Amino acid sequence: MLKIWGRLNSHNVKKVAWLAEEIGVDYVRHDVGGQFGFPEDYAAKNPNRLIPTIEDAGLVLWESNAILRYVAAKYAPDLWPADPAARAAGDKWMDWQFSYADAQRDAFVNLVRRTPDARDMAAIAASAERAGQAMAILDRYLAETPWLSGDAFGIGDIPMGVYTHTWFTLDIERPERPRVRAWYERLMERPGFASQVMIPLT
Repeated sequence: MLKIWGRLNSHNVKKVAWLAEEIGVDYVRHDVGGQFGFPEDYAAKNPNRLIPTIEDAGLVLWESNAILRYVAAKYAPDLWPADPAARAAGDKWMDWQFSYADAQRDAFVNLVRRTPDARDMAAIAASAERAGQAMAILDRYLAETPWLSGDAFGIGDIPMGVYTHTWFTLDIERPERPRVRAWYERLMERPGFASQVMIPLT
C-alpha cells in the first residue's frame, strides 16, 4: 500500500493525495509536519524534514512533483504521456508552478496563517498583483489547449490546479482570467480534486 506522509493543508501534499484519489490506488496518509510535528525517524526518510514523502514497495521518495511522476508512471501511465514531446508539455507547467508559488506566497501566509493584526497588507497586495500577472500567462496558454497536459487531463494539471484553487479562494483582488476559470471549473468536477484540494485553507 502507498503511504503518504504529510498534512493535507499543505499544497504539496494535496497534489499527491489528489493523484492517489484520482487513480484509485490504495493508500494511507499520515498527518505529519506543521501542527502535527514529525516522528523521530522522519529525517531518515526525508533529510529535508519537509512534506510530502511517500513509501511504496520499499521505495522512499520525496519532492512532490517527483512523486507525481513516479506514481503516474507506475499506476496510471495514461496520465503521463509516453511521447517525450507530449510529456514535456505538461512537465513544464509542473515546474513553472514553483515560481508561481513564490508569487502567491505572501498573500497566502498573511491571509491564512497570520492573525488580522499581524498581516502585512502591502505584501498581500503586491503578492496578489504578481499572482494575477502570472495567471495571465496561464490564461493565454489555455486558449490553445483545454488542459495543461494537452488534449486530456494529466499530472501536468495537478500542481497548478492546487494553487489555482487557492488563488480563487483567497480574499484578494483578482483580474478576470476566463480561461483559467473555465479550466478550474472543469477541475472542480473531478471527485479527487473536490475531496483533497477544495478544503478550507488553514
